Amino acid sequence: MKYRYTKYTGDLLDEIDMNDLVSKLSELLLSSGFSNPWGNPLDNDDDRTMQALHDAILEALFSGGVLSEEALQQLLGEPADGDQEGARQKLEDLIQQIIEQMMDQGFITGAPDLQPAREQREGMGGGDGGDAAPVSFEVTDKALDFLGYRALRDLLGSIGRSSAGRHDTHHLSTGVEAVAAPKPYEFGDTLNIDPSSTILNAVQRLHGEKLAVAPGSALAPPFEPRVPGPESPVATPESEVPGPRSRVSNPQSRVPSPGSPVAIDVEYSDLMVAQSEYQSSCATVIMLDCSHSMILYGEDRFTPAKRVALALAHLIRTQYPGDSLHAVLFHDSAEEIPLKQLGRVRVGPYYTNTREGLRLARRILERQKKDMRQIVMITDGKPSALTRPDGQIYKNAFGLDPFIVSETFAEVNACQKAGIMINTFMLARDHDLVAFVRRVASICRGKAYFTTPYTLGQYVLMDYMDRKTKTIH
Repeated sequence: MKYRYTKYTGDLLDEIDMNDLVSKLSELLLSSGFSNPWGNPLDNDDDRTMQALHDAILEALFSGGVLSEEALQQLLGEPADGDQEGARQKLEDLIQQIIEQMMDQGFITGAPDLQPAREQREGMGGGDGGDAAPVSFEVTDKALDFLGYRALRDLLGSIGRSSAGRHDTHHLSTGVEAVAAPKPYEFGDTLNIDPSSTILNAVQRLHGEKLAVAPGSALAPPFEPRVPGPESPVATPESEVPGPRSRVSNPQSRVPSPGSPVAIDVEYSDLMVAQSEYQSSCATVIMLDCSHSMILYGEDRFTPAKRVALALAHLIRTQYPGDSLHAVLFHDSAEEIPLKQLGRVRVGPYYTNTREGLRLARRILERQKKDMRQIVMITDGKPSALTRPDGQIYKNAFGLDPFIVSETFAEVNACQKAGIMINTFMLARDHDLVAFVRRVASICRGKAYFTTPYTLGQYVLMDYMDRKTKTIH
């Protein structure tokens, strides 16, 4: 029997790292309506169609470095062959296989097809129905969690950090891991007894008592040898050595005779406890400005902000389990959203109600019993809306409205009185915005950062991990 050997070409799908590809598609999966900034972003789903996913995968294959040069040559063939139709069909088949594998691995799901039910409800079953709606997809929680992990890894790598623990402070506490000299025990300390220093204290105290009762010393009482009489029992060796809980009235009885076993009586004043670094807990509310300006002016500022929020959520869940994170969106009004829905949020409506966002964040943080409470506000515009007591929204987008600004500063003062710090990250250099943010920082003694969508994540994570704020005990 003869065998014929040929060169193994393999399957192109096996050469694609699906995790790397999903990371390359993060701009599409976390899109916020930037594809149509002048329309209503809440009603625009053009970036959730299968065609948009197809085009993004095609760009990643050729420009994102997902496929090697050899794989691309195998896919497209030699230009001299002239079989362009066959190469195009192989490329389409590969993209379809990638989409199916993304669904199998749980990164995306197909949106339910509601067109037949809609046609039946509208009585259009018999006609041609016009153009069919484009097939769309939905991003899963697994994909959003993975994108948060990738964003965190990339951001920490860019600032030179590979891992992070809990928040270190300049204060010391009593704990299990000793990092400083022991201290005398006080009521309320963790009972992490330092044995060596405790025994040393007891020995030094007993030695001082021995010197105090030695014959001939100035503090010693007159020595009178005791002669046991018929009515007094003879002391046994066990009775001469005080027990750990005994209290002997004669200090001389504490002094053991040479060669006898030594029992060290530890008293309350001898106790020493080990000290460790005090690691504080933190409650954070991240306020995202989702007004329409976040996707206008030729720049998508909201998608990087969402990516940073996802990275911060992943960081807290994995490295700071004692901390808490909440997300608040502010636009015409403000609302809290679950963190797992953060990646699906889109911009809109149009105005910026900073006061309402701060008020909601303050109410959330006042329920948190943490050492540190802070608001991380990411915005690109000055306050331009205000919620009246009757629920009506007052809007003015021209300049700094005195009524809106004064009410917003009043809420900043309320946050300062509650011990809440406000750290603001500005994505624009508008003169009115800069003046407003500087005043906010001066009121609550927070920090103000002038940043861009490209460096926002580094600033936020560095500020979160570098605990320069004063710890509240």
